[in-house]
Amino acid sequence: MPRVRRNDKRDRLVQAADKLIYEKTFHTTTLADIAKLAGVPLGNVYYYFKTKEEIVMAVIKRRQQLMEEQFQAWAQLSSVSERLKAFIQQFVEDSETLARFGCATGSLCQELGKHGGAIGDSAASLLKEMIAWTQKQFREMGKSDEDSHRLAEHFIANIQGMNLLTLTFKQPNFCQRQSEALKAWVDTL
Repeated sequence: MPRVRRNDKRDRLVQAADKLIYEKTFHTTTLADIAKLAGVPLGNVYYYFKTKEEIVMAVIKRRQQLMEEQFQAWAQLSSVSERLKAFIQQFVEDSETLARFGCATGSLCQELGKHGGAIGDSAASLLKEMIAWTQKQFREMGKSDEDSHRLAEHFIANIQGMNLLTLTFKQPNFCQRQSEALKAWVDTL
């Protein structure tokens, strides 16, 4: 029987934690839940992570890496407008899931923001990275630093509001309608 690489188990634990924290919340997810979904004995979890807080920090790091990969992929698009619309479109494509669980990033930031401390600050960095990336896009449009920051905050606030209302009303079409309005706004810039 082939040996399982150490990092494979760790990666499975982080992926399982990410899924469960998104679908159930950080506070209701247990180490036993994570171990079961990852197919790892509960006792082995402690080899990789001493606390649930360490696992959520790994989840945040994973989400940061995935976000950076997405930003790099969008960088290949020829215009800022296309990149911003691709950012919006990812939520449309995920609208069924958004209607069930909300935005993975927004939900995590909201929950861990209430928790505070290092994990709250770390989660907030996810939204800060979204704002920073968006601000960079507006600067590429020739907007001033001040205007770029204001527009980026407006853009991300609209996205997060759209995601929250999609979850609240359990209506994927809410996301679809609002995304069209936001794309039209991008076209006016």
